[in-house]
Amino acid sequence: MIVRAIIEWDEEAQAYSATCPELNFVSSFGDTKQEAITNLEDAIKLMLEPIPDNLFL
Repeated sequence: MIVRAIIEWDEEAQAYSATCPELNFVSSFGDTKQEAITNLEDAIKLMLEPIPDNLFL
């Protein structure tokens, strides 16, 4: 799956933010661009993970 990611430097937080607008604006951050991208990939994987059937009883 290919999705668009927006990477920005946040001056106040002194970190990079990474946001994916196509996936409900899933976002993450990191001290480096690569760390922000890696963290965003993890957040996307968690968001797309199926909800277990036994969660709703």
